[in-house]
Amino acid sequence: MIRIKLNKRQVLELQRVFDQTADLKLRKRTQILLMFDRGRSRQQIMADVGVCDRTITRWLNIYIDQGLKGLMPRKAPGKPRIIPESMASEITRWVIQGPVAQGLSLANWTYAELAIHLQRTAGIKVKKSAMAEFCQRHDIRPYRPTYRFLRGDPLKQARAAKELAAFKKGRKKAGSSS
Repeated sequence: MIRIKLNKRQVLELQRVFDQTADLKLRKRTQILLMFDRGRSRQQIMADVGVCDRTITRWLNIYIDQGLKGLMPRKAPGKPRIIPESMASEITRWVIQGPVAQGLSLANWTYAELAIHLQRTAGIKVKKSAMAEFCQRHDIRPYRPTYRFLRGDPLKQARAAKELAAFKKGRKKAGSSS
C-alpha cells in the first residue's frame, strides 16, 4: 500500500497544472494525486476518475520517483522513416540534373518516377506518397522546367521576338472586313 503526503508546494504545483493544462491525460494524472492526497480512498478515485487500481498505483509511483515531469504524456516514437535523411542530397542532385542524366527517357520527374528510381538505384521501395512527403520535408520540387528563358541564347531570343512581332502584324482582327 502506497502512502504519500504532499507538501504545500507540491499541492499548489499540481493544482496549478490541473487548472491550466489542456491535456486531458495530464489533468487526470494530477487529479488522481490530488484526490489521493486529500484522503480519498482508491475505490472512490476509481469511481470518480474512471481508472483501475493499477493505474492509480502506477501514477503514484511515477510521481514519487520522477516528480511532475514523470506525469507528462509522451508521444510514441512511431514508425521510422523509410528513406534515410542522408539520401536528401543525392535525390536533390537527381532532380537538378534531370531524369535524362540518370539514363531515363523522361522530360521531368514525378514523385512516382523518383520512387521507382530510388528503388532501382538504392533498393529502397517506397510509395509515391512517401516520396512526396520526403521531398516536401527537404524542399525538393521534382518538376524541373526543361527550358529557362534567362539562360537561353540571346540571338535565338531576339530572332523569336522578331518572328512573333511579324506574326502579330500579319494577323487580322476578328470581325474586320478587308
